[in-house]
Amino acid sequence: MNVAMWGKALQVIPRLSKEDWNGLDIVARWLIATRSAVLIMTFISVAFAGLLAYRDSGFNLGLWLLATVGLLMAHATNNLLNDLTDFYRGVDKDNYFRAQYGPQPLVHGLMGMREALIYAAVTGLIALMIGAYLVYVRGNIAFWLLVLGAFFVLFYTYPLKYIGLGEVAVFIVWGPLMVGGTYFIVTGGWSWNVVVASLPYALGVTAVLFGKHIDKIDADQAKHILTLPVLLGERYARYAVIALTTLQYVLTIVLISRGFFSPVLLIVFLALTALVLLVGVYRHPRPEVPPDNYPRGLWPLWFVTFAFLHNRRFGLLFLLGLVLDVILRSVGWVR
Repeated sequence: MNVAMWGKALQVIPRLSKEDWNGLDIVARWLIATRSAVLIMTFISVAFAGLLAYRDSGFNLGLWLLATVGLLMAHATNNLLNDLTDFYRGVDKDNYFRAQYGPQPLVHGLMGMREALIYAAVTGLIALMIGAYLVYVRGNIAFWLLVLGAFFVLFYTYPLKYIGLGEVAVFIVWGPLMVGGTYFIVTGGWSWNVVVASLPYALGVTAVLFGKHIDKIDADQAKHILTLPVLLGERYARYAVIALTTLQYVLTIVLISRGFFSPVLLIVFLALTALVLLVGVYRHPRPEVPPDNYPRGLWPLWFVTFAFLHNRRFGLLFLLGLVLDVILRSVGWVR
């Protein structure tokens, strides 16, 4: 077992040779192929839902664990299908952006199409089986949540990403669908308040995707992939990210003022240092070469790095704030 590589793959997208790949166990290969470092965004969303369910005295640990595993598998399946689809359509050929910042298993010859299809099929089947069981437990609403989730998993890469709807899909999935849906699965009740409460974090995940698509805007234009940054143009897309991340704090304040969250959620403002850094970066075009102090191994990623840093910090602080909110309510200090 390559336990050290498991930990590394959960933090970054490691670069490695075919020889390195051949020496890995199947878990390490799966973690790298699925780009598991970004799965934390899904875990944070389902953790939000679980905490809100617990706060509302409707928490069911077994159903939450099933929903968590199912959604992580669905996200992993989407990442595998993304690489499969782009490889099949020829998008990742000729040193396209995706193949520069980390191993694209098919482009770099780490696995063949058959093996990649098996990875995607098994991962997707696990997600589908869990989803089917949750439909059995929760009924019609769970069925439509499963259908919507499957739609976004299967069609995000093509055609949604190609027609400017990829960013919209991510906003819907990591907010209303994932948080609102998990809350429903765990409690058995739908809550529009929970849906609204999911929006601050959903904006952050959307900003991360914006950053990634700004980084590869020239490559996407050349291959006729019409992401929102391509449609908006590089300058307006950069300022859209600043607006999205700023709105995360505005919505948090609104939710506190309406009494849905206690003032302890103001802890998210500790992420302002990351926001200031992000704004400073996004006010200017991407540099031609990485600065001397830029971490090795990340280039050509630039804008997405700062969006991911901010989103991870904001998300973890938001999660900590929810934990504190739950504790304060349970002891009667907040009503």
